[in-house]
Amino acid sequence: MNLTYDAIARRIDHSLLAPTMTTAELEDGCRLAADYGVASVCIKPFAVSLAAKLLAGTVVNVGTTIGFPHGGHASSLKVLESRQAIADGATELDMVVNIGQVIGGEWAAVSDDIAGVVAVAHAHSAIVKVIFENCYLNDEQKARLCAICAAVKADYVKTSTGYGTGGATREDILLMLRESPSPVKVKAAGGMRDLDSALAFAELGCERLGLSKTADILDALLDRLGEPKRTRSPVVSRGTTAPVNSSY
Repeated sequence: MNLTYDAIARRIDHSLLAPTMTTAELEDGCRLAADYGVASVCIKPFAVSLAAKLLAGTVVNVGTTIGFPHGGHASSLKVLESRQAIADGATELDMVVNIGQVIGGEWAAVSDDIAGVVAVAHAHSAIVKVIFENCYLNDEQKARLCAICAAVKADYVKTSTGYGTGGATREDILLMLRESPSPVKVKAAGGMRDLDSALAFAELGCERLGLSKTADILDALLDRLGEPKRTRSPVVSRGTTAPVNSSY
């Protein structure tokens, strides 16, 4: 992989999902994403419209979660969540599979669950990243999910929510890459706390990386490349809609 700033930054989905994050912190996270020029934010569903407003005119896409974090929502509710998110301005949906149905081998239900979200998203030119939560699954289940995601035309398969008992592993990424035919891509999430771990997953072939330590990792990359750090936009108080700095 040709190591450039954009090669890494444009793979990053900046995660804004911690349960304690305030609206002010979500706003600041959107500004950080724009200042660093990452691929997207993945923000709490209630804040999608806020993110869409703050990130308008920048290179950063707005993403959110569906059925998060355990995947146990009724499929009809996942569809409603998807419609609401898209109406609010999301163009990327990270949905969690019904983990219990996967473990129980209820493959038809699992397929229908994913297909419903994909249909809504693709009808509105949005993309879907399907979260497996690999820490709870065996390799056969992971491979079967990859085949289902390909069959229903999901855009990405993704390792983890970041809130299970484990995150992305080299072994899981290699399995998902092997079992996911083109054009399905792979996203690693969970456990990447430093530059070297992010680079390792990018070099394996992950097209997206779910990170919460975005600034630390990209600052370390800029230092390694001998480039100056990005200038951060000032933190704006809660409830404001001042534009972010889209240069990076």
